Amino acid sequence: MALERRRDAAGGGPGRQAAPAEEGGSRRPGDAAASAARGGRAGPAGDLQPLPAPHPAPPGCSAAAAPSLLLLDYDGSVLPFLGGLGGGYQRTLVLLTWIPALFIGFSQFSDSFLLDQPDFWCRGAGKGAGPAGVPGAANWTGPAASPPAPAPAPAPWAPPGNASRGGADAPPLPSPPDRPDNASHCDCHAWDYGIRTGLVQNVVSKWDLVCDNAWKVHIAKFSLLVGLIFGYLITGCIADWVGRRPVLLFSIIFILIFGLTVALSVNVTMFSTLRFFEGFCLAGIILTLYALRIELCPPGKRFMITMVASFVAMAGQFLMPGLAALCRDWQVLQALIICPFLLMLLYWSIFPESLRWLMATQQFESAKKLILHFTQKNCMNPESDIKGVMPELEKELSRRPKKVCIVKVVGTRNLWKNIVVLCVNSLTGYGIHHCFARSMMGHEVKVPLLENFYADYYTVASIALASCLAMCVVVRFLGRRGGLLLFMILTALASLLQLGLLNLIGKYSQHPDSELQLKLAVGMSDSVKDKFSIAFSIVGMFASHAVGSLSVFFCAEITPTVIRCGGLGLVLASAGFGMLTAPIIDLHNQKGYFLHHIIFACCTLICIICILLLPESRNQNLPENISNGEHYTRQPLLSHKKGEQPLLLTNAELKDYSGLHDAATAGDGLPENATANGMKSM
Repeated sequence: MALERRRDAAGGGPGRQAAPAEEGGSRRPGDAAASAARGGRAGPAGDLQPLPAPHPAPPGCSAAAAPSLLLLDYDGSVLPFLGGLGGGYQRTLVLLTWIPALFIGFSQFSDSFLLDQPDFWCRGAGKGAGPAGVPGAANWTGPAASPPAPAPAPAPWAPPGNASRGGADAPPLPSPPDRPDNASHCDCHAWDYGIRTGLVQNVVSKWDLVCDNAWKVHIAKFSLLVGLIFGYLITGCIADWVGRRPVLLFSIIFILIFGLTVALSVNVTMFSTLRFFEGFCLAGIILTLYALRIELCPPGKRFMITMVASFVAMAGQFLMPGLAALCRDWQVLQALIICPFLLMLLYWSIFPESLRWLMATQQFESAKKLILHFTQKNCMNPESDIKGVMPELEKELSRRPKKVCIVKVVGTRNLWKNIVVLCVNSLTGYGIHHCFARSMMGHEVKVPLLENFYADYYTVASIALASCLAMCVVVRFLGRRGGLLLFMILTALASLLQLGLLNLIGKYSQHPDSELQLKLAVGMSDSVKDKFSIAFSIVGMFASHAVGSLSVFFCAEITPTVIRCGGLGLVLASAGFGMLTAPIIDLHNQKGYFLHHIIFACCTLICIICILLLPESRNQNLPENISNGEHYTRQPLLSHKKGEQPLLLTNAELKDYSGLHDAATAGDGLPENATANGMKSM
């Protein structure tokens, strides 16, 4: 049957029949595309219907045929022609994508300083005696006989580190000398503040966001994260439709407008609203720079160049405390964070559109101009085009652009599953990271290392830095999928041991044989539980940070160029939803925290299974269109031994199995070095 179909296809007779559909009534997108390119038309149910003999196309026009495979193989033909990363112009562009990562790091971690909850006490405390011995009687508006509570339960206005990991009552931080606890001053009408972040004034102290107004702080934290989520989703779709460069430049312009206006806010409502739009524009910058960085690189350099950008962003995280101490006021700090984006206005004239996106969307006229621009900047001779990229490009200039939206992924068989798996991984990684951080910070009263804001801040930053360094080593040896699986297993183990083992220690310590053993068991139990909890929290934060970061990078590699920003937007938005759980739990005064941790622990187990369904993208060419993305299928974790038959055969070897599928459809439309997992890099 396969031979008859080949004869019919070669003869082109009118009696040619459509190839049978695959099991389940559908055909692989790559097969359907190849068949349509030979004269077939997809019917309503995905079957191919014969077309009448086409009219001769005008000279130089190939509207009815697919673009040249040479042009679609960007990593194998176009990028080597331009010199890869060996060209000086390409290296300059990569450097230009690294520099803004420092400014992005400032913006992403600004909430820790602008919205930190300070210690507060009644204004004038220590200068006079109030009712019942309470200082500051002039500003005291409550009942005269109300003494300060000796050990109040954590309230919404308490510092974030006061709650224990189960949401149970915990003793507050030691109050400043000669001042009662924060909870005893909510009947005052004026407060003094002790800000821990190096600022003289922040948003909380500016508008007295304490006591009954403390919930507004969490709303202000929501605003930036919600803006980021909407920004990732919307700017990702726009970048796939109009290009990466316009979205980047408009995002820069508007973040300057909204970011500088935030510093001029007159109330917390205005502040929160403007922070939403600031987050929206910041998402457009993060997303487009990430995609441009990936699309500039050859297969062997993508991961390390992305990790360099992550290290630059972490440099911004480490420098933020010094910047805050230098500014002293939150308005000056906000302006100083946003002003460096003024330098990025120069990108309008020096940063081009993504050439890979232009080629993938068949905008060959613009691609030709950009290739000539690259050769001129690199001082290259266009006659050195050995593979004939420019002659092929000349033949395709009359082709109309073909742009795709992310919603097209719904009709695929493999691609949508890969994106959904990575979205769940990203959500779980960033969501459970807050659980581990809260567990570790809940022991700051007992652990001398974690007694102040700077120790907390730099501990979290150091764990993230160690996680990125470990990713560089693990991904090099295990690949993308193996590294993601390893870090997810570590996250699950740390979470389950923290939830289960620590409760087991407490259970057995409640059944001693004598009163002395009871005292020893209780003391030992608390000490052991605290040490184990801190250890598991550090391991969990280390691994969950790697899971979230690697999920985003993995998505950028397996999503086709035509919808890469849309796919990245989905995964980054999922990460934003995970981070959004932190202010939600804080808003509810840690209620539901334990259930929150259990849910994400269960998600880690589901993710471990789902990761096995992902392909491996290490040293593979980036997919350019949806058909290429569908060829990224699952591989075994371990490579085959010498002498064994590999599971992934080349296209030439697949032709020998024409009885299993339509070899004329699946084979003739792909180059000889294609595998079931994409293109082998040469």
